[in-house]
Amino acid sequence: MSNNQKEFEKHLLEIMTKFKNGEATDAEIEEINLWYEHQASNEGYTDGMSSAKRVETKQKILFRIYDRVHQAATPVAKISLYKKIKIFTAAASIFLAIGVALYFQFAEQKKYLKDSTAANDVAPGNNKAVLILANGKKISLEDLSEGQIASQPGIRISKTANGQLVYETTESTASAALKPEFNTIEVPVGGQWQVILPDHSKVWLNALSSITYPLHFTGNERNVKISGEAYFEVAHNARMPFKVQAGHQTVEVLGTHFNIMAYTDEKLIKTTLIEGSVKVSQGKATKLLVPGEQAQVGKEGITVTNGVDVEDVVAWKNGYFKFDENLEAIMAKVAKWYNVDVVYQFKPDPNSMYEGKISRSKNISSLLKIIEFNGDVHFKIEGRRVIVTK
Repeated sequence: MSNNQKEFEKHLLEIMTKFKNGEATDAEIEEINLWYEHQASNEGYTDGMSSAKRVETKQKILFRIYDRVHQAATPVAKISLYKKIKIFTAAASIFLAIGVALYFQFAEQKKYLKDSTAANDVAPGNNKAVLILANGKKISLEDLSEGQIASQPGIRISKTANGQLVYETTESTASAALKPEFNTIEVPVGGQWQVILPDHSKVWLNALSSITYPLHFTGNERNVKISGEAYFEVAHNARMPFKVQAGHQTVEVLGTHFNIMAYTDEKLIKTTLIEGSVKVSQGKATKLLVPGEQAQVGKEGITVTNGVDVEDVVAWKNGYFKFDENLEAIMAKVAKWYNVDVVYQFKPDPNSMYEGKISRSKNISSLLKIIEFNGDVHFKIEGRRVIVTK
């Protein structure tokens, strides 16, 4: 056994012993969690489990690893050659399963990460947005307490305890609805927001996104306009289709769940259907989507992709990053959520894929470590700049 393997075995046994005895430090627990989340995501340990079941499964797996490693690492007097081979093989399989290569890479980078990443960390984004009323007044939503924050003709606007903006129709709607007026919600870099529209449709807005909508949906259609990325749960109304304008495309629905990604720095507008059906239009071209399909709209028209990983698409809305894509695509999302500039000291290979899954509530250093576990890149944080190197 090499010195590196012995060092790894000792490190693993020490940290797992402390973890099992409830003596691990926050940093050591974070190291275990990062490793476990990465391995569980790649191996599919917890797919489809409830949160409580995932926690229970994590504990069982970690304790099982501890017991097996402890047994493999503890010498036994007068042990036969056959048993020695069995123990060595068991230990080797454990090390392989939990990623020896990942550990060696992490150990090599440990000092680098400590000096350049953890010491200069960046906190994640949070709930923040600006509401622009019909009269042009701007309201910073993150600074307000829950309760009613504004009233407009026929509408009461309230903020909930969990950060939603809710529109409720009042008795004066009939007369007020004759005059079309619009509100806009703008979410900055490093922000997110939720809104319940006057028709009870729910919208989640990602960082650097906006939505413009009427105070009252009247006539034969419900029309809204977005930029950036938004997830919709549209209230069903067969008599009044819901239409979303995003860039040079329009999405028409009656009542369904879907995600639109329409950032101006992206080449394609991507509409992914989760439930129901939607019609995507660009000029005279139209495509009808079924769940699991994604329409990609660009200069060449509309292309439909089947079998899209829906979990990847809506991960941001559910509070985490889940990626299986190239470095530039990942870092574009990171830049928007953490409000950082990304500087490359080399040209990333667009065909080199990185996988990972981590909560969006983690500091940026935790996410960058996950990416470093995957490949041959390193990161250095300087203020609000992330420098990417080989």
